[in-house]
Amino acid sequence: MAAQIMENRSELRLIGDRAATRALDNDIELAAKSDARVLITGETGVGKDLIARLIHQRSARRLAPLATVNCAGLTDTLIESELFGHARGSFTDAYRDKQGILESAPNGTVFLDEVGEMSPRMQGSLLRFLETGEIQRVGSTSSMTRANVRIIAATNRDLLAAVAAGTFRQDLFYRLDVIHIIVPPLRERREDIPALLEHFLEYYARHHRTSTRAWSPDAIGLLSAYDWPGNVRQLRNAVERMVLRSAGPRLEMADVPADLRMGGMATTAPAAGASAAHGAAEVRDLLRRMVDAGESFWSTVYTPFMSRDLRRDELKAILKEGLERTGGSYRLVVRLFNMPDADYKRFLNFLRTYGCHLPYRTFRVEAGSGRSMQVA
Repeated sequence: MAAQIMENRSELRLIGDRAATRALDNDIELAAKSDARVLITGETGVGKDLIARLIHQRSARRLAPLATVNCAGLTDTLIESELFGHARGSFTDAYRDKQGILESAPNGTVFLDEVGEMSPRMQGSLLRFLETGEIQRVGSTSSMTRANVRIIAATNRDLLAAVAAGTFRQDLFYRLDVIHIIVPPLRERREDIPALLEHFLEYYARHHRTSTRAWSPDAIGLLSAYDWPGNVRQLRNAVERMVLRSAGPRLEMADVPADLRMGGMATTAPAAGASAAHGAAEVRDLLRRMVDAGESFWSTVYTPFMSRDLRRDELKAILKEGLERTGGSYRLVVRLFNMPDADYKRFLNFLRTYGCHLPYRTFRVEAGSGRSMQVA
């Protein structure tokens, strides 16, 4: 399964040597030999961003920039500005002309992560660029220039189903779907799990400057049987947690988190809602860390969200719980999530920037009802 060696981009590689991993590596090699657009699909956490980086690294464009835009984390205006740039005065805070990523990565690669989350309007803007190659900055009345960049897109959505439902443009789908790479979930590649466990154990022991560790056979067997609904991202985070919490020279079954031990006996593929169930469990864990353990929102939620380890719907679920507990008061949410009062405006600006601000009046109805948030 795909795993990124994060400390050095030149060492990016796939972990595992099974048939499915070799087939995926062959797909990467094929994509790297041309400038054709690539669509990467797979469940959340399988490593789609790594596949994009490997394609760029092995291509003729490797000496030029690789730029990433998270289409799920920004509002339409900000995505458009990030991609195409903007003219001075085109919107609030646009104090000067700004180049977009498509201009600032000449001869490079632009990776559109979570492209399935784009609004219909942004889909139209992207389609126009793909057809003409011309860039028109937000607020400008004419095309400024043409961009020589390669587009790689990724999504965890079924875009064909979205096309059938009318939420994704068919013409845009066919523009993006020239080379299609499907990254299998980790449960379909269990043979790679021991190699991933060894890799992340070695990496995090070195990263956190702890003593060298080893896995016990029982722990590897248990973790290899687990279905990993969050895929490699979940496995990576679990290994880091175990490295930090354990003390002995060997990681035993007792060091495996309880939620993984309970699910480790299930070897069948999870139901369709398993990924959503994992997301709900993660939300509860993050809430518990803030409300019960006193950790700050900025370290517990903001950091994983900005690194794309936390989805926008999960951030909204966390905020919804906070607003329900405080009767719709954002100022009290700031305190509940262990931020100083001075961070109130910063918190609201962050939520609005990434389209996660929820109307407080929705939660005022229950104010005084005695309802309290349960995070246990």
